[in-house]
Amino acid sequence: MFRLPLALLFFLPLLASPALAQTRAPVLPVDRIVAVVNNEVITRQELDARLRLALRQMKAQNVPAPPLPVLEKQLLERLIMEKVQLQFARATGIRVDDLQLDRALMRIAAANNLNIDEFRQAVEQDGVPFSRFREEIRNEIILARLREREVENRVTVTDAEVEQFFRSVEGQQHDAETEYHLAHILVRVPEQASPETIQARRARAEQALAELRKGTPFAQVAAAYSDAPDALNGGELGWRPASRLPELFLPVLDALSPGAVSDILRSPAGFHILKLNDKRGGKAPLVVEQTHARHILVKVNELVSEADAKRRLLALKERIENGADFAELARLNSEDASAAKGGDLGWLAPGDTVPEFERAMNALPVGGLSEPVQTPFGWHLIQVLERRKQDVTDEQRKLKARLMIRERKADEAYQEFVRQLRDQAYVEYRLEDR
Repeated sequence: MFRLPLALLFFLPLLASPALAQTRAPVLPVDRIVAVVNNEVITRQELDARLRLALRQMKAQNVPAPPLPVLEKQLLERLIMEKVQLQFARATGIRVDDLQLDRALMRIAAANNLNIDEFRQAVEQDGVPFSRFREEIRNEIILARLREREVENRVTVTDAEVEQFFRSVEGQQHDAETEYHLAHILVRVPEQASPETIQARRARAEQALAELRKGTPFAQVAAAYSDAPDALNGGELGWRPASRLPELFLPVLDALSPGAVSDILRSPAGFHILKLNDKRGGKAPLVVEQTHARHILVKVNELVSEADAKRRLLALKERIENGADFAELARLNSEDASAAKGGDLGWLAPGDTVPEFERAMNALPVGGLSEPVQTPFGWHLIQVLERRKQDVTDEQRKLKARLMIRERKADEAYQEFVRQLRDQAYVEYRLEDR
């Protein structure tokens, strides 16, 4: 009933993304292996396809491309990182069957106002075989589920951590609402690296900083030197709130003026260089309109079709309009956890529910009963009980801080998880072989 899992939300904008603008990989007479990852290989054709995509994305985002040999090595390392994660996911039982994949593709198509046949045609017109696109989406879902299982489901944020966060920012230049627009270069250091490896990685970070000091654009240096996932986007992190950034970064960012670049910072992950583009913040009161609503949910499955679910709700709607008790029907028919409370969802603020549900709810007057409404969770019958304006500043500040602390902890835990997988993998480079 509430927000979509990250694994599905991630895919909704894909059709509009430059990722679909890649051209069809040329058919080469003979392919060759550029890397061995455990018991699988990465081929030259795979690397070339990723290279063409990266160049098109960088051009679209006005990010200067580094020299091709440098970019090839960066992309090969990313392919290796993806490969080791997919291997671990398969070995530990994460699967996405064809039915789940088809449903995800239908959601992507619907988000782009297309049916599945029109969507297939649009993908193939962009030069991407639909079979390959399907497998790319399958892999993305697998990776998202892996992160959810191994990291996000294990991250907790206590009340004490939230209170400690607010205490830590008192009297400082930033608070929970301060946001920084920044870019980032990370030179990763393997876990339990030798002193020689650490020194070599520091030298790489110093070389990147020297390039920046000479006036080389930050985006170009990031694309050439950074090991972070956003490297090919010029290291752009966009706007990040203080609570989602490592504590190591905050005093450095507060000391920088917009446009300035930091010195090298050392963390357990490696060596960092930051660029502050801008900063904003404030503590304006937050007043929102809340809606008290209830619903009846009928889920779609192998035994209940879309048409069956809709018919059931239309029959229930007719009974309610003829005097039947909504709460009693919800207790008997709803397939949501709220059924025990007569379908009562309590007070809902903007963003608390998925967009389809929220749009239908907001269109109803107080006391109004909706037509059957379809969301990714099934079909709903919605009734609005009352509305109010509410100052939720304190609650939202705490919720925002909790979510941001959780995101920060999850980001850090995921980077550590991926680093450990990479360090444990057998990798043989053959890029230089001819």
